[in-house]
Amino acid sequence: MSILDSIQRQIPPIHKEGYPFIGGFALASLVLFWLWSPLGWIGTILTVWCALFFRDPVRVTPVREGLVVSPADGRVSMITMALPPAELGLGDRPLPRISVFMSVFNCHVNRAPVAGRVDRIAYRPGLFINAELDKASEDNERNSLVISTPTARIGVVQIAGLVAKRIVCFVREGQAIGAGERFGLIRFGSRLDVYLPVGTKALVSEGQTAIAGETILADLAGDDPSRAFRAN
Repeated sequence: MSILDSIQRQIPPIHKEGYPFIGGFALASLVLFWLWSPLGWIGTILTVWCALFFRDPVRVTPVREGLVVSPADGRVSMITMALPPAELGLGDRPLPRISVFMSVFNCHVNRAPVAGRVDRIAYRPGLFINAELDKASEDNERNSLVISTPTARIGVVQIAGLVAKRIVCFVREGQAIGAGERFGLIRFGSRLDVYLPVGTKALVSEGQTAIAGETILADLAGDDPSRAFRAN
């Protein structure tokens, strides 16, 4: 393998949603170089950041019935019992909810937590407050999906963040989707909430780093017991 091949293998592909933004940053950088070179270098750094933001690396998803994988890269910010958004149609009692917060430095391509059928997609406009706050689940702009499996219905909610300006969804109602498959993207900082059936135990801890399509959040089959965690 040549050095060039080795370098290319380390560079993740860019999602097509990012091309207009990366191009805009690059064009602005050229203009800034013409005006004053230090500004041009700042623009170049921002262009690189924009490319990293829209990176879309290949993920290896564990496949077994019952496994729930993280829909997003980021930090597990909250594990709690919470009422699901009414538009999901998941009932009026609290369900286990795992929230993954994505900073502006995380990959923002969202992936399906389970394999199944997309039963419902519901968009709701709202605010753009800090996505780490619990009230963001109710007040912020969001796009909600329900994915039905042979044994359960899972709610997945894309929540806009402080600087997020657009939630993108790639799937449609009635579509079959595999665990770890791309279903959407949120631009520039946000959060993903996963609502699980009553009694489901989380297999992650608050503060843990999650990888979309790879980190196991829970096991609906109950074959994997709950775990203890230690921060080092």
